[in-house]
Amino acid sequence: MRLNESTAISTTRALLVPYDSRHVPTYHAWMEDPAIQEATASEPLTLEEEYENQASWRASHDKLTFIVCEPLTSPGSDTPTIPAGGPDSPARMVGDVNLFLYPYEDEGEGEGDDDDGDFPSATPDYCVGEVDIMIAGAQHRGKGLGRAVVQGFLQYVARHRAGITREYAEDKDMAAAVPGLKLLMAKIDEGNEKSLALFRSLGFRQEGEVNYFGEVKLVLRDLDMLAEEVPEGYAELVYSREQSQNGENHQQQQQ
Repeated sequence: MRLNESTAISTTRALLVPYDSRHVPTYHAWMEDPAIQEATASEPLTLEEEYENQASWRASHDKLTFIVCEPLTSPGSDTPTIPAGGPDSPARMVGDVNLFLYPYEDEGEGEGDDDDGDFPSATPDYCVGEVDIMIAGAQHRGKGLGRAVVQGFLQYVARHRAGITREYAEDKDMAAAVPGLKLLMAKIDEGNEKSLALFRSLGFRQEGEVNYFGEVKLVLRDLDMLAEEVPEGYAELVYSREQSQNGENHQQQQQ
């Protein structure tokens, strides 16, 4: 999405920055890990394909992505601008967090739309968002970081729901009738107790049975509750590429 291309989110536990091409080599190295491939149900890509994927996600109107980094040493209003390539350098990158938007399908309204009444119907008045998070390094897991990241991310989603759905609608040629965000969901492997506990602690509840792929669907329907619990130190800052570009140009001139 373009919505967050110049926005960083800072809390006392993490810094979230827009996914840029500078992050691709580290991200690509993460995704070469077979364990991460299995956990994210991902196929390995070449580095060139990863760069293409990053550019595609930035332009896409139905994917909101942040790279998770270690927290700022002086978070909040004391640091109104985040210089690209500094606090989000490869050594400080931790993982990523995403929101994928889909048309909302109402199974009840689908009855009668086909011969069997078994297929849900797409409801253009609404869309749904699927949340997923990856903490790449084992040294960062099991410390409550995942919950802190998702909580900060959902706070951003709550504050920018209108902008998120407006950009989504532009891609679907629906600008005259922007859909509402009906619910958020997370699909998690039934054996991943830590992730299940994370989303349940944030108000997500299981709906339906475990699916064919062994996944549990956790859903949050009361989206108004997202804005109620503001993460400690939450601040939306400017993500500036200008200083990074000037530094790169200066380095090239010296060479």
